[in-house]
Amino acid sequence: MKLITYKNGKNRSLGVLGCDDTVFDFSLAGLNFADMHEFIVKHKKSDLKKLKKFSKKSGGLKLKNSSKCPSITPRQDVICLGINYLEHAIESYKFKNIKFDGKREYAVYFSKRVNEATGDFGKIEPHFDLTQKLDYEAELAVIIGKDAKNVSADEAENYIFGYTILNDFSARDLQNNHKQWYFGKSLDTFTAIGPCIVTSDEIDTENLVIKCFVNGELRQNSNTSNMIFDKNFVISELSAGITLKAGSVISMGTPSGVGMGFTPPKFLKSGDKIECEIENIGKLTNFIR
Repeated sequence: MKLITYKNGKNRSLGVLGCDDTVFDFSLAGLNFADMHEFIVKHKKSDLKKLKKFSKKSGGLKLKNSSKCPSITPRQDVICLGINYLEHAIESYKFKNIKFDGKREYAVYFSKRVNEATGDFGKIEPHFDLTQKLDYEAELAVIIGKDAKNVSADEAENYIFGYTILNDFSARDLQNNHKQWYFGKSLDTFTAIGPCIVTSDEIDTENLVIKCFVNGELRQNSNTSNMIFDKNFVISELSAGITLKAGSVISMGTPSGVGMGFTPPKFLKSGDKIECEIENIGKLTNFIR
């Protein structure tokens, strides 16, 4: 199923996409949750069965782009993987003028503060008073479905609720100046999440095409099979020491083709349109103010 958060008048509502991509509100299934996070934490299997029936229907609400909201707003910082595609590691080290030995023995983890996520067709505040090197990163995001502690790699998929697309907007100059990534990746509106959550029972994320377009130009074009560390490894490794709470978001890193990887670099400017696309999930579109 594809689940969404959308504006219903002045309020935000939860919905399930029908077979024609129209929206059926959760209330039609007799469900009432404050937001997607609460639904993930508190839902029952019977709730999913009720929604499943509506996912096979047509003739629901046709959603306007202006009504689209982040598929989920994390309650904690997003857990991110750095340089988790080999080709991106190469371009990243090149931008920093650091020699890369081609080895990635350990996963790189960092956190991204999200005061308020940005949804599909939402606008990104560029913060050009702080950065002149605004960049994009198309990423697959994993949403944890139940608390995970000491989970083996073989069991990891049982703890996943679903998947969405995340654009990890990044201020490269802030990253370099501060010698770490937290500030440069955590500016307000820098986390775009959407357009929907695909439940884990309906998608295999091991071999999906992932792309990013800027103003119609294809910039990133890869496959999730090119990840160095996959989701099962990551969940197992992190849960060995950290309890991954239900509703947690893990963003699995970006492939090559980001703005800093070009010569000269192609950083974002006001008015740019960025489209992140992952096979079988959809397309996340954002604009730079």
